[in-house]
Amino acid sequence: MNSDFLNDCPDLLRDFLFYMETIRGRSARTVDGYYIDLRTFFRYIRAIKILHIKPKNDETFHSIPIGDLDKDTICSITLSDVYAYLNFCMDELGNQSAARARKVTSIRSFYKYVVTKTPYLEESPVKNLELPAIKRAMPKYLTLEEALELLNGVKSKFTQRDFCIITLFLNCGMRVSELVGIDLDDIRDDTLKLLGKGNKERIIYLNDSCKMALEEYLKVRKVPENCSREDKNALFLSKNGKRLTTRRVEQIVEEAMKQAGLSGMGYSPHKLRHTAATLMYQHGGVDIRVLKEILGHENLGTTEIYTHVSNAQIQNAAQRSPLSGVKPKKAPVLPPVETDKTDK
Repeated sequence: MNSDFLNDCPDLLRDFLFYMETIRGRSARTVDGYYIDLRTFFRYIRAIKILHIKPKNDETFHSIPIGDLDKDTICSITLSDVYAYLNFCMDELGNQSAARARKVTSIRSFYKYVVTKTPYLEESPVKNLELPAIKRAMPKYLTLEEALELLNGVKSKFTQRDFCIITLFLNCGMRVSELVGIDLDDIRDDTLKLLGKGNKERIIYLNDSCKMALEEYLKVRKVPENCSREDKNALFLSKNGKRLTTRRVEQIVEEAMKQAGLSGMGYSPHKLRHTAATLMYQHGGVDIRVLKEILGHENLGTTEIYTHVSNAQIQNAAQRSPLSGVKPKKAPVLPPVETDKTDK
């Protein structure tokens, strides 16, 4: 957890964050996310309950301190307060349903902790709070041809490193946070250990392309003398001998996209994860349950978003119907109908 967050943190929130990290085993990144979401919520609560102002998305709101927010105020919130807050998030902060759903999850987790681990509340004020409906969009991904163009176009001062990064993304479907967290001792022959969401480890297998890319990169990987012990073990290093950050990896992907003529299309490291999963499913025939394990999903339902099919597959399925060759019978030629001339 980022220690800077603790400088402006109510005791009850601080205890919750420590609990999630040390007892529940949540990753530092997840705990930081809880703090950021709850800080925004408590700023809103302070604004309406103590400062008695209508909050706006301005500098005044984002500078509201929450460190001295007492437990009585925190425990006095109602479901109506949360509904009003979510409306504020939508209208003022411009949060889409996915962002609001994440904030709801943080609030529910916090008040569940207060009810079950402290004597301050007997019932959660948000126990009946539902998650905002999230519209499931089809994931954006590169076609097989575009993926090959991306790999063939990688060229930089650190070509072997950047090619290896793109190769792992496109073949393994890992998250960017998992990639930057890889250490040298995580590589074992044809397997690679990844640390995923919630500090959950999983083992993935490396195909020949990944193994060759790693081999070529490790030949030129340089470790400066002043490199720290922690950074020295990192697989991917910057020119200064520091572990690559997620932002730097995003920039590497952006530059590779530009060189391949794919810039401006909204592709990112996460889109490469979509691409890996889609290509494995569409072209590799990988079973959805196997894909779930590769991607590190907890629920099969999460993986199903990657199992969309291309228009070509839909067209092919229609053509393969056993009835697709049945032709309509020609309409019989009927003699002309004679009219009764007397009936006028």
